[in-house]
Amino acid sequence: MNSRLRRSLCIAAPALLLARAATAADTLGLGQQAPDFSLPDQDGKTRRLAEWRGKWLVLYFYPKNDTPGCTTEACNFRDDWLQLQELGAQVVGVSVDTSASHAAFAQKYKLPFPLLADARGEVAARYGALSDWMVVKMAKRQTFIVDPQGRIARIYRSVDADQHSAEVVTDLRRLRSQPQPSATPA
Repeated sequence: MNSRLRRSLCIAAPALLLARAATAADTLGLGQQAPDFSLPDQDGKTRRLAEWRGKWLVLYFYPKNDTPGCTTEACNFRDDWLQLQELGAQVVGVSVDTSASHAAFAQKYKLPFPLLADARGEVAARYGALSDWMVVKMAKRQTFIVDPQGRIARIYRSVDADQHSAEVVTDLRRLRSQPQPSATPA
């Protein structure tokens, strides 16, 4: 391969990766059915989206267990857990970490909600929340509120770990006060 072609590929490759991620993110919008999933939690139990049907679901993707921002975000969700439950919401965290890593993280910080192991990043990719750079896959810090009918009610593509849980609580209060369309028959 000549040097000019190699340089062109080195310049174009990151743009192509970003374009691929943007395409997945752009296809998921408010009111659409949340992409289904089946992933193991920190205890090895398989969890599916359907498990939370009829409830509000805060599905948050995060890069890595035990990193400063991810720990802050998880602990804030833990600290707001009672408020979220009073609003009829369940919290579920997702990263590409293993179930064993999730178990240690959940135990260390006494997290009362499931952490799902998306080891191949397939679920994060379906939600447009996967950062796939060369051989390193990592979930982006993004959150989706899924309504009781399984539709996307709110998308957070830019998250401040310090303030995010409080923002979710505020938005859930607002969303719950709005009339919810009834589920359409299949």
